[in-house]
Amino acid sequence: MKKVLSAITVLFVLTLTAGNLLAQTTGRISGKVIDQKTSETLIGATVNIEGTTKAVATDVDGHYVLAGIAPGKYTILVRYIGYQSKTISDIEVKQGANTALDITLGQAESKALNEVVIKSTYRQASVGALYAMQKNSVSISDGTSAEVIKKSPDRNTADVLKRVSGATVQDNKFVVVRGLSDRYNSALLDGASLPSTEPNRKAFSFDIVPSNLVESLNIVKTATPDQPGDFTGGLIQINTKDLPEQNVISFGIGTGYNTASTGKTFLSGQRNATDYFGFDNGKKQLPNGFVPYSSIVNGLSLQQNRNLLKSISQDYNIYKNTALPTQNYQFTLSRVKDYEKTGNRFGAIFGVTYRNSQSILNDVKRDAYGYNYNDDIYKFSTNLGAILNLGYSYGKNKITFKNVYNRIYDDQFLQRTGSNQATNSDVKYYAFDLLQKALFKSTLEGNHPLGEKGAKINWNLSYSNVLNDQPQQRKVSYSRNIGSNDPFEANVSTLGKDNATLYAKLNENQYSGAVNYSMPIKMFSHTGTLKTGLTSLYRDRNYNVRFLGAVVTDDPNLNDPDFIRPLKQRPISTLFRSDVLNADVYKLTEIDGSDDSYNAHSLTNAGYVMLDNKLTDKLRLVWGARVEQFDVRVTPVSKRPDGIVKQNYVDVLPSANLTYALTDKTNLRASYTRTLARPEFRELSISQYYDYELLALQQGDPNLKRSNIDNIDLRYEFYPSAGQIISVSGFYKRFKNAIETYNQDVNSTRTITYFNSDKANVFGAEFEIRKTLDFLYNTDFMKNTTAYANVAVIKSTSYNPKNAGINFKYEKRPLVGQAPYVINAGLQHAFLNNKLNFNALYNRVGRRLNVAAGALYEDIWEAPRNVFDAQLGLKVFKGKGELKVTAADILNNSATYYYDNNFNKKVDAGDGIQSSYKPGATYSLAFTYTL
Repeated sequence: MKKVLSAITVLFVLTLTAGNLLAQTTGRISGKVIDQKTSETLIGATVNIEGTTKAVATDVDGHYVLAGIAPGKYTILVRYIGYQSKTISDIEVKQGANTALDITLGQAESKALNEVVIKSTYRQASVGALYAMQKNSVSISDGTSAEVIKKSPDRNTADVLKRVSGATVQDNKFVVVRGLSDRYNSALLDGASLPSTEPNRKAFSFDIVPSNLVESLNIVKTATPDQPGDFTGGLIQINTKDLPEQNVISFGIGTGYNTASTGKTFLSGQRNATDYFGFDNGKKQLPNGFVPYSSIVNGLSLQQNRNLLKSISQDYNIYKNTALPTQNYQFTLSRVKDYEKTGNRFGAIFGVTYRNSQSILNDVKRDAYGYNYNDDIYKFSTNLGAILNLGYSYGKNKITFKNVYNRIYDDQFLQRTGSNQATNSDVKYYAFDLLQKALFKSTLEGNHPLGEKGAKINWNLSYSNVLNDQPQQRKVSYSRNIGSNDPFEANVSTLGKDNATLYAKLNENQYSGAVNYSMPIKMFSHTGTLKTGLTSLYRDRNYNVRFLGAVVTDDPNLNDPDFIRPLKQRPISTLFRSDVLNADVYKLTEIDGSDDSYNAHSLTNAGYVMLDNKLTDKLRLVWGARVEQFDVRVTPVSKRPDGIVKQNYVDVLPSANLTYALTDKTNLRASYTRTLARPEFRELSISQYYDYELLALQQGDPNLKRSNIDNIDLRYEFYPSAGQIISVSGFYKRFKNAIETYNQDVNSTRTITYFNSDKANVFGAEFEIRKTLDFLYNTDFMKNTTAYANVAVIKSTSYNPKNAGINFKYEKRPLVGQAPYVINAGLQHAFLNNKLNFNALYNRVGRRLNVAAGALYEDIWEAPRNVFDAQLGLKVFKGKGELKVTAADILNNSATYYYDNNFNKKVDAGDGIQSSYKPGATYSLAFTYTL
């Protein structure tokens, strides 16, 4: 229904505005007016085209639009009370195009100086504004913009985040900042919190947001009171495209070839046409009205049993096809309407993206602690995304309504062969696994000035829904004695989580609201800003799971080996065929899932006060405190007493960020912040999930406590030119009750679960440079060549708890998920007046602890791998079209997780392999055209 309403809204907007807007022959000038020292937006500044009566005032975001301007060159005059006026010349306006110009104004030191008019050119003004926004950020942060994203080979925000200083990505979707586990990050989309998208970990799957829909992406590394307090590594802020500056129709098409997959034999379960659109056709879902667990364990009639087995025992055939090239498509439509008489403005952005890939991981090694397996994994993936953003500015006010929907459809087939020493058996194992993930998020936001003295209020209301649906994960195992030539026999005698059919569905709704108020104040003989606000976030999750399967009935006549053996030796395609079901050989069995299903909700209320003070012309202090009250409830469906969680507590989180401007181009920053990390629903739940790839159960701990973290940061930053930076940072973090994962391995099947370490310390240093190479040789070639690199070096020590009823091999070790170093580097060059662009990117992450050792198994480590990407972009059709040729992961290094049994910090013959595979290099071609 939501998609239908969104489509109707788009059609309505287009019908009202298309005829008028497509005929536009004039141009426009637009941008923001900001304070030169703080980058605070200036509300009500007047922007006037000299020699004309055309003038506008900036809105609550400091934004202005001069529309309906005939093509030519112009000079504008900008005025604001208490600031020096500025004229900017050589502004070129082209037909049907927008000229972007952000402007900085300096405060007047006296009434006489207020009358002085500063003169500047278009280029000088643009460079000055970029400088100010880079240099005047409140906290230590790193990020990227839509322009940089456009020049990279990145398809989604997970790919983009690999390029940000200090950030790394696990499993191509989970982000690690400053070497800390992804669970220590938080994410905001369009200013509102994003929920965890994963059923079995606290993490947001960043591959869910396509990169072409992103306006800006920023990682905040030091907290301020106006931000959520539950992050330690980084707060990842994603802003989708806002009000458009001009009318645009853009479409793109692309295809890709993967060396490990494309053109190779592709095995899968049954494929339906709807799979290509990201939706199962419904046949894999558990039928409506399916009998409850109690009816199954109490006994079914033969007819009931037969009918129920037929309703869930779908096609077990293994189909052979050829893996097709990756295909992707995108379409974006932007429309804007300026009401010249009132100065009001309405705009809309609608975009859709589609991607389909068929990937193969051949010969995935799993060789450790008694098992020696080779897996072949085939994944059919469809990604469908849509965005609809509407905005209206009137007077100095602005209201936006932003909507994002994304759906990921992953249909995986795994085929395993090998041996298991623990059971003295050769093994064949099959898993048909469909996972459907969806995110819908809607945010309504308003910005309004209050009075004439620069006070303003911001408010937002947001709703999001996360769906994580595994409608039919089917697992079937065959075995025989090791080394024998006997036929393999299926395990249809008993039912366990490793060979059951899983039906699981996670549905979470999230509601949030916030109001923020800011006003200029006079303190320490300088103008500052007082900001205060309230936020509330309510989350409600339901997770339901059932483990069903067919086992041979206990009828004595069917226990005859001569009868049963041929049945067990049937190939998987006929193991559950209708002739067997009609013979009533199997009975439907279910594992009790009442401990594994749960309901959970939480409520977070927060308030803060923050002061942004200019202590002197060069010294700036942003300080204050945030108070957060948190109430969480997790209840298993079984109502098992030791699985019920009730926690309620209040935290006071002070912070102070000090910036000293050594020169106009350099800053020295220092900060202290207190943050926290709360256990996620899944981490608190006793729910057990069997991961057939990890060969382990995953389970939470209801006794987990929140982590409290003290953070200290220092940073020196130098901006040699606009868009360029050289910075050196140091940081220290002290954890109390850090939340980590370990191997609980005292049972026959190991369990990966969570615990609180006693304490942990993290020390780190970061170095970043982005610089054109004209300092080597002052030539046009070097001016158009930019080199960039960011390197992080990190040392952590975590102390395992004592006398906590948990057995650990070691007293201390690195923090789980922490990497000792991170390297990102690249080179960009623009040829032929920016018509041809080349971009090369390199990434390497040091080995990091994936799961801490328990009593028996060693630690699991992720080995380093080198990733090298390159892209060539050519603008064609007078710049309206662009052709991109991309080579991604050219080196194709192995991705390896291993037990370092001989402690030599590298993968060799003495180690156990949890998993190791080569993903293949990908070569792609894409074309986009903008009208």
